[in-house]
Amino acid sequence: MADDDGLKPINDSDMDSMFVLPLSIIPLQTPALQSAKLIKNVRLRSAVELFSDVQTGSGQVDVESLPAMFGWPTEQIHPDLGILRRLALLPSYDVYSLRISLREHGIPVNDYAALKLSPEKAAELTRYMIMFTRPLMKMIYSGEDVHIDSYDDLLKLFRDPDIKKARQRLETMAQSLNIDIFDVPRFLEDYGDTFMSLSYFRHCLDRLEPYFTASVQALAPIRSHFQLKQNVNLMKTCDMVEEVINSISASISGRLEVFDKRTREMWENISQDEFRSVKGMIERYHVTIGAALCGLTVKMSSFAKMFPRPNSGGPIKRADFIMSEMVQGIDLIKDVEKQFTAQ
Repeated sequence: MADDDGLKPINDSDMDSMFVLPLSIIPLQTPALQSAKLIKNVRLRSAVELFSDVQTGSGQVDVESLPAMFGWPTEQIHPDLGILRRLALLPSYDVYSLRISLREHGIPVNDYAALKLSPEKAAELTRYMIMFTRPLMKMIYSGEDVHIDSYDDLLKLFRDPDIKKARQRLETMAQSLNIDIFDVPRFLEDYGDTFMSLSYFRHCLDRLEPYFTASVQALAPIRSHFQLKQNVNLMKTCDMVEEVINSISASISGRLEVFDKRTREMWENISQDEFRSVKGMIERYHVTIGAALCGLTVKMSSFAKMFPRPNSGGPIKRADFIMSEMVQGIDLIKDVEKQFTAQ
């Protein structure tokens, strides 16, 4: 994030990351791969990361190089290679996209329940969840002195409502949903998971804002440099990079605003059908939003690693980075944007 020390590369835990897939959750036969990770590199290509250390750096291997490394037979495809090839094609490794993509591609998982955010990340998202929990609290606990710090606190209230008026409202809500009052907490857990995904995507987009600003501002010295500004291809590339950053971030933000609006409408006329409709609409965009945010996060994190401060590197070094790294794979991000209008 941006602070007095400048930009820092985005470094989430593996299960909270947009671009890291710990292979420990995939049933692979090769022991050495069980401690490895599949990552999206700066060019948005998938690579197996066997080790990563501050001193030694990142040990990355292309998926197609694994047979030679592990001595797999060449006359037939090793089961691990088949799985990793399919995993490498997935556009994002965030848990919400993975839940959908792994099933769609028939990729096995040791435990689907493991595909969730860490408790630390869930706690970090509490401020985003408030906008989704507020209408629920108003419906059931309006006028009551109730304090919650997390979505788990909210679920506890609904599991054992000790306020008479709240219990009555809860019964009314259960009737509207056509479910038993004892099934309301389970319904709310489903609701919470769906909107935790929106909170996660909103959080990922919001934290990229200072990176967007810094990377776009870095283009100005390149465009004004007496030598670089004569490079027509470089100038076109700078324009394209800026356009992609602005347009794809606007597309994600616009889609999230649509979800917020539909959610507010849902609570005005709550029913199981309405909830399923909103839930389905959100989930249809999980992979698309995940892919867009994954690409942007990788690019912005790489930029921050190379140029953590406004005065890091000069125009020529930044121009080289844009032409050699930033522009590589950016077509994948542009293709994702088309899916927003196609869905």
